[in-house]
Amino acid sequence: MTERVLVAEDDRAIRESVTRALELEGYSVIGVADGATALVRAAEADLLLLDVMMPGVDGLTVCRILRGQGSDIPILIVTARTETLDRVSGLDAGADDYVLKPYELVELLARMRALLRRSAGNRASPPPSELTSAQELRVADLRLDLAARRAWRGQQEVGLSRTEFDLLELLMRNEGVVLPHPTIYERIWNYDFGPESKNLTVYISYLRRKIDADHAVKLIHTVRGVGYTVRVP
Repeated sequence: MTERVLVAEDDRAIRESVTRALELEGYSVIGVADGATALVRAAEADLLLLDVMMPGVDGLTVCRILRGQGSDIPILIVTARTETLDRVSGLDAGADDYVLKPYELVELLARMRALLRRSAGNRASPPPSELTSAQELRVADLRLDLAARRAWRGQQEVGLSRTEFDLLELLMRNEGVVLPHPTIYERIWNYDFGPESKNLTVYISYLRRKIDADHAVKLIHTVRGVGYTVRVP
């Protein structure tokens, strides 16, 4: 089945260029010029590609509204390289990933494939009533319910985006093993963005803030120059 991508971009030239490129890759594209229309047509798509800066309803507001409605559609936001706050705000609003302008098409496609693949895997997961011990991961007081895609640190539930959850799952499945940056990129994004990419650093910092910040025992560790691991110190 052809996967449908909604491209929300107010710049007509960019929107049409991205639409043509995605259609050549075999996607069905819904192009819209503003966030309000994106909200109306979001249910028609398998993935949203949202520009942050749009007139009226911007991309971050679209994220917040959809997540508030309970939508789990994969959302990839597009923002300018200098707008660090937009990247942070986008992840807080519920976006699953972000890509920086100007971006290479190969990177955009890699991020889209990763989100769509994980989304398809989630739809195939059994309901929580069928949860088995093999579908729950534990490291100290950190618990991950793989079927319901929920996480707890102690008695406190932790809200995670799709990418944060997948990254934490990868680390917990390899408890005590230091995973190199290229390995994590390949497993989570299906693409190694190279040593200059800050994408992984951003997501690790988000996990640390949500998982470790309020606890004396830190579970997410950096091995400088190598990678990351989850372990009890």
